[in-house]
Amino acid sequence: MPNLDEKARLAAARPLDEITLMDMDVIGCPFHAYQKLRDEAPVFFDQKGGFYVVTRYEDISKALKDTATFSSDSLVPREEYVRPTQYGGLEQVDTMITSDPPKHRFLRGPLNKLFSLTRVNQMEDYVQQIVDELIDSFIDKGECDFVQQYTVPLPMFVIADQLGVTRDDLKSFSRWSDAFATLVGGFATEEDKIWAAKQNVEMQNYFLKIIPEKRKNPTNDVISDLVKAKMEDGKPMRDVDILSSIHLLLTAGNETTTNSMSLAMRTLIEHPDQMQALRDDPSLIDAFVEESLRFDGPVQGLMRRTRADTEIGGVKIPKDSYVNMRFGSGNRDETKYAKPETFNLCRKDEPTHLAFGQGTHFCLGASLARKEIALTFATMLRRMRNIRFRDPGAELVYERNVALRGLKNLHIAFDKA
Repeated sequence: MPNLDEKARLAAARPLDEITLMDMDVIGCPFHAYQKLRDEAPVFFDQKGGFYVVTRYEDISKALKDTATFSSDSLVPREEYVRPTQYGGLEQVDTMITSDPPKHRFLRGPLNKLFSLTRVNQMEDYVQQIVDELIDSFIDKGECDFVQQYTVPLPMFVIADQLGVTRDDLKSFSRWSDAFATLVGGFATEEDKIWAAKQNVEMQNYFLKIIPEKRKNPTNDVISDLVKAKMEDGKPMRDVDILSSIHLLLTAGNETTTNSMSLAMRTLIEHPDQMQALRDDPSLIDAFVEESLRFDGPVQGLMRRTRADTEIGGVKIPKDSYVNMRFGSGNRDETKYAKPETFNLCRKDEPTHLAFGQGTHFCLGASLARKEIALTFATMLRRMRNIRFRDPGAELVYERNVALRGLKNLHIAFDKA
């Protein structure tokens, strides 16, 4: 039976008009398809997906910085904003990732303090404590499901603490995060959308009990910051605006950090020479973080919608077209990186990868994600030896998602140091 790489090569060998990002063989290992598209059709219309795909670094970078043409607004169909009202919830509103300037600035502003580099550096001892607690829970067993036992709870605990809510509701937070991933993945059925709306209403009800208390008795947490924040009209944020910001933090932030760490662990195990280099020289940890994000990032691509007729790379794109900026392909672009298919901690290229996007919508939580990844691997390499796949012959299973790249599970084994 062909493995993931072999199936991906076969998928990429098809005629151009048969290649689609919706193909599970491409999702499992998209890099062969990316290579073909960069070489033969760097701006490509995915017929099954119904969107354009941009695959070269410079084209992506230029488009991300042109919000006047390539908009993040109106990406979510109106019916999905309204759907929660059918189940007793509030209508959804735009978040900062579905808004263009100037609205984007007002939605992002209250959260900037949480994710500033200064604050993230101040959080190091606190994050380190969570890292050690999670590792303590399985290190004596010599194995774990790295996804379910570590990369899911770590960012969830951090965000829950910053929101000022209990960690006891991890299962609910995880379910709400899964609902978000389902909606943005490109495969949601009507049944999926109904389930996601119900999860959204459950999340709304949970936080609508907390928001009024934070208004009366604010504390040092994100929700308290949000209730004090002002919108572009100078008025306080409405409950529905606060809910949308919380939803974004609990879902998009957690999902991407979880996937970043899982993919980084898989990559490190597959490159034992680089794992040994990192053991020999722990100062390479920051280089490891950046290279792992470049090599196989958690967000493979995000949509934009054209506000006017435009053109990329000689390809005309009509107004109101959906355009998928394929970060994962740009990060393997030969015109940007020397030997991009090689995982190399001593890479001399500038760390200008697209894993966190660029421009106005550069990832708000980039500093925190980097800190969590760095502390995770520095600690694991210090406390474990011989980190390996528990079942070397088992095929890894990726989530069915066009936008986000993540593993369902990652069973690893190790020797306690």
